[in-house]
Amino acid sequence: MDEKLVNDAIAGSKEAFCRLYGEYKDKLYRYALYRLGDPSDAEDAVSECVLAAWRGIGSLRSEKAFASWIFRILSSCCAFHIKEAIKARENMERIRNGSPEYAAVSSSPSLSVELAEALAILKEDEREIVLLSIVGGLSSTEVSSLTGLAPGSVRSKLSRSLAKMREFLS
Repeated sequence: MDEKLVNDAIAGSKEAFCRLYGEYKDKLYRYALYRLGDPSDAEDAVSECVLAAWRGIGSLRSEKAFASWIFRILSSCCAFHIKEAIKARENMERIRNGSPEYAAVSSSPSLSVELAEALAILKEDEREIVLLSIVGGLSSTEVSSLTGLAPGSVRSKLSRSLAKMREFLS
């Protein structure tokens, strides 16, 4: 690795950073793929890593630490993906098992297909709110920050959407 390239990237050179990315992209992708086991997730993690690295390159203190620094960022991105996958799986299990907080959408033994059909009847924004809230486990305030809606509007839309889904499933 060219230390001058790292120094230029630290100084803000987009071209230098892109060249560094070119040198590391295959290694980063292979690491993420082995860690996450899914090509799409690996691509997402590498993209997030590169974006975070670009934003934080100015904080890198030593050009010799670049490799360990970028892989530490990637490791964090992969850990986040794993955590989110576990969280989503746990939330889906709660839906399947009829947990009280998810009772609105858990009324059928063949839930996977019926849930997908029930979600399909919703408008895109309604579906997004349901998925972020139920599958993602986000609060109305967190969903609000992602959608631009007021938290009260998020709660109202969630309630109405779950009612539509309940009606569809019954």
